[in-house]
Amino acid sequence: MSDTPLIVPHDTPPLQQALAALQQRMAAACQRSGRDPASVRLLAVSKTVAAPVIAQAWMAGQIDFGENYVQEALEKQSLWPHIRPHDGDSARPDPVWHLIGPLQSNKTAVVARQFAWVHSVDRLKIAQRLSDQRPEGLPPLNVCVQVNVQGEIGKSGVPLAEAQALCAAIALLPRLRLRGLMVIPDPDRGASATRAAFEALAALRDRLVASGLQGLDTLSMGMSGDLEDAIAAGSTCVRVGTALFGARTAPPAG
Repeated sequence: MSDTPLIVPHDTPPLQQALAALQQRMAAACQRSGRDPASVRLLAVSKTVAAPVIAQAWMAGQIDFGENYVQEALEKQSLWPHIRPHDGDSARPDPVWHLIGPLQSNKTAVVARQFAWVHSVDRLKIAQRLSDQRPEGLPPLNVCVQVNVQGEIGKSGVPLAEAQALCAAIALLPRLRLRGLMVIPDPDRGASATRAAFEALAALRDRLVASGLQGLDTLSMGMSGDLEDAIAAGSTCVRVGTALFGARTAPPAG
C-alpha cells in the first residue's frame, strides 16, 4: 500500500469521504510501522452525534461506536430498531456499542446489559458489579482497564503502579473478559509526553502478558490528532470522533 492520496468521487457523501480519508490515515500509519492495517480497529466516537448520523456511518461500513454518556447511548440504542436502514443487507451486523467514558456504580447494571465493551474500568468494585450484573444469556463483557499513566490529579484511571494488580483481579471475574488497556493522555503536555504515555501503556501490556495474563489483545489509545503516534506505539483501537463526525456540540448530562 502506498501513501498516494485516496481518490474519492466528488458525489460521495461527506461522511463516507471522512471515513475513507480516516481509513487511509490509519493504513498509512500502519505501513510506516510495518503493521497490518487489519490489526487496528476504528472506534467511531459518537457522543453527541445524532442516531440518524450513526446510521449513515453504519451504512458506510462502520460497526464499532463509542459513547461517553450512558443515558445518551441508551437513547440511541432504543432508537436503532426504528432507524436501522433496511437496505436488504441482512448480513451486516448491528452496531457494537463501547462505553468509553467514566462509569458510576449506579449505572453498572444497565451497562452490563446493553454494551459489548467497557474501556474505562478503573476500580475493582466497578468490575465486580459489571460481572455480577452481566446477563447469563450474553457473552462475557469485554473490558479494558483505564490507566492514568501520567499521574494526573483528579483524572479517571488506575495509577500505573496499581494497574497490574487490578488487571490480575479482573481477569478472575467470571462474566468479564479482560481484553486490554486504555489511556487518555493530557494533550496539554505536548506530543512527546503523549508518545511516552502510549509507550508506557504498551510496556505495561507486555509486562501483564509476561506475568501470565491471557487474551490481552487490545491497546485502546489514540484519537483524531494523535492516532499516528498511537499506532506507532502499538495501538489496536483508535477512538476517533472529530475527524469523522466534525466538531462536537455541547455534551448532554448523563
